[in-house]
Amino acid sequence: MIQTENLTLATEWDKTFSKSDLVSHKKVTFPNRYGITLAADLYIPKDAEDKLAAIAVCGPFGAVKEQCSGLYAQTLAERGFLTLAFDPSFTGESGGQPRYMASPDINTEDFMAAVDFLSLHERVDAERIGICGICGWGGMALNAAALDTRVKATVASTMYDMTRVNANGYFDSEDSEEARHAKREAMCAQRLADLRAGEYALGGGVVDPLPADAPSFVADYYDYYKTPRGYHPRSLNSNGGWNVIGCQSFMNQPILRYSNEIRTAVLVMHGDAAHSCYFGRDAYANMVDGNAYTDNKELLIIPGATHTDLYDGGSTGAIPWDKVGGFYQQYL
Repeated sequence: MIQTENLTLATEWDKTFSKSDLVSHKKVTFPNRYGITLAADLYIPKDAEDKLAAIAVCGPFGAVKEQCSGLYAQTLAERGFLTLAFDPSFTGESGGQPRYMASPDINTEDFMAAVDFLSLHERVDAERIGICGICGWGGMALNAAALDTRVKATVASTMYDMTRVNANGYFDSEDSEEARHAKREAMCAQRLADLRAGEYALGGGVVDPLPADAPSFVADYYDYYKTPRGYHPRSLNSNGGWNVIGCQSFMNQPILRYSNEIRTAVLVMHGDAAHSCYFGRDAYANMVDGNAYTDNKELLIIPGATHTDLYDGGSTGAIPWDKVGGFYQQYL
């Protein structure tokens, strides 16, 4: 018998975006194969009939479903899809202990568990399921698409490759054996410090107060996570962040090894003003290199858009909703 955890879920509308009158919304839960129960928001178009194409949405890395993944899900539901925005294992309203840990394996499984849930939902056409990953979950979405043949269309928006950034640092500035060794030593020392203290030390979320000399992308993160625009009390990035050792295994486990074996449709979209754009460009290049299925792959570069502009549109409405909706309509 598959067991599930009893989760305490908020009953009020506590999102960072306004509730749509065009879709119905309810909280749902489902287990992954590690026995962790995930919490999610289900959005269904109010005027929908028959079975629908469905999309599971997650991200950014360290965010919760009440932030931009929920916005993506609700907006796509307004366009006729049944959508599911979920909290990853160990975070938000989802289960899993200890809290604030991450895993390339478990977090990829979280997407696959969402596909399980959608595949068995009475309102879903199980042959028409897609996924959408934002920021660090863009890389997870590509990894899930390489593993889960039920996924027919994938969008990776303003993506990070979390294994690459943990192993190599930003812009690959720490890509050396010496730098990685120093990180490994620090992580191993922190493990013992946590055990001695009897609790896991937090690494800290987005820096607050914002230093005057902060890089522009850090200022962008602050503007989203630390202001009414995107702050949420359950968001790791808005508050104390991941555990210091929360992402240790990412340093040793590249997640995109078989991305060039993805046969199904993929849209990678990134702003050309995003500090993270190199992740999207390189992930796309690696995905199509030697891939026999490239006609359904696309890299969309959005002029002037920063990393966080693709969280909620920013001040310019940067998210190309018509393009994203049309992509899913074409391939689901």
